[in-house]
Amino acid sequence: MDTPTFLRPRPLTSGSRVAALSLSSGFVTEVPHRYAAGVRQAAESLGWDIVPAPNAFRGPDYLYANPQARADDLHWALTNPEIDGMVSIIGGDDSIRLLPYLDLALIRAHPKVFLGYSDATVTLTQFLRAGVMAYHGPAVLTDLAENGGIHPYVAQSLRQAFGGQAYDLSPSPEWTEAGQDWEDEAAQSVRREFQPGDGWTWLQAGQAEGHLLGGCIEILDMLSGTPGELPLRLWRGAVMALETSNDVPKPAQVGYWLRNWAAKGVLQQLSGLLLARPRDYTPEMVEDLYSWVRRVLKEADREDLPVVANVDFGHTSPQLTLPLGARVRLDSAAGRVTIWP
Repeated sequence: MDTPTFLRPRPLTSGSRVAALSLSSGFVTEVPHRYAAGVRQAAESLGWDIVPAPNAFRGPDYLYANPQARADDLHWALTNPEIDGMVSIIGGDDSIRLLPYLDLALIRAHPKVFLGYSDATVTLTQFLRAGVMAYHGPAVLTDLAENGGIHPYVAQSLRQAFGGQAYDLSPSPEWTEAGQDWEDEAAQSVRREFQPGDGWTWLQAGQAEGHLLGGCIEILDMLSGTPGELPLRLWRGAVMALETSNDVPKPAQVGYWLRNWAAKGVLQQLSGLLLARPRDYTPEMVEDLYSWVRRVLKEADREDLPVVANVDFGHTSPQLTLPLGARVRLDSAAGRVTIWP
């Protein structure tokens, strides 16, 4: 089976100059101290020099009214020789409005790292459509501005994703859903309370290898039927990574979305499935979610598909960085997920 390959951008390293983009919400102007903390902590932990794109601080009203200005920032960063990569400042709910303005040829002609999650799934997907790897991981206002400093698990995963050497993903030793008051500047230095990590759950056993695709399940569904959706050919042999947002979709709704992918033939093309720890789910909801996943895969005659759940990416803290487009291998017997970035 022929599988797609993707251009690998030059990795971000200490000394990289990274453009901060407001591709969805312009909320950053409401919490400038939080942004400053993210910039400072990225410099301290990763050595990155984060600079705002020209329109990043134009405010929520302007950016909502001007999706082309948001796309212009992405194009500016791609073509600016002084910029080494790009990171999303925060998510939102309308990056899909950028689709008419994004230049996929420009993305391919100037392959650079783009890092983000949540609504940034729209832009991550366009990089993949252009044949360029993209990085599902921290945003400036979330993990980079984590209270008390960037979590070591986050920093390690970023270095591994850009390191160029094969590595194993590992469960986080701790995690949290503790709330944060981003408007409380004094709380910025106070570390949140974490609970011990609970490891991964293999819902279906087996071994598989393929290229990694995916993102936020709500945003991928939003892209369904639009010109920005990944074509079926890119799913051939892929390992799909899915995470749920803080909108907390019901387990049945996740099942319906999976049924949609089965109806389109996507599930039948996959070689494996990664499911993120679902945000704000009760233990009962988690079990219901797992039941729905198994049910839909049985309906699609994919009980052979290796599935690992409760993986630390997406709307969880701390989170992994997943290099979309990279090769990944799942091995339930060894309990390993290995990535070749």
